Amino acid sequence: MTPQLRRTLAIAFTAFAGGLDTIAGLGFVFLPEATLAAMGADPEMEADAFFLSFVGVFVVSVGLGYLWALQRWLKRGDTAFLRAVWRLTILFRLASGTYCAVSLLNGDLDAGWLGVPLADFVFASLQIWLLRAGWPEPERT
Repeated sequence: MTPQLRRTLAIAFTAFAGGLDTIAGLGFVFLPEATLAAMGADPEMEADAFFLSFVGVFVVSVGLGYLWALQRWLKRGDTAFLRAVWRLTILFRLASGTYCAVSLLNGDLDAGWLGVPLADFVFASLQIWLLRAGWPEPERT
């Protein structure tokens, strides 16, 4: 794989992960019931709107972290910052995914929440693999 293709894929992955979390988080902050319905979760079964909005703020901050790191990488070539964000969000994603998976198994969340642990585990796995493979590569001067 060429360095340019690796760069393009790293940009796409980071933008997608950051955008997805930012949009989902904003949905939980401003439209929690509609966001639950879009996920296929039962809005009546879930926690109150205030708590979902609080969770949404965290999800937005994770998404904006990806986008901030991507911006710094593209503008300044700051590979170290992007790698740090990927490392930190692995922890967040594994914690969130595990919590939601256990809650699903216990019946505390309905099946509409299944996408959360799936996405978290896929993103965490991809980030681990990408970091071990040396992505993103520093700019060559």
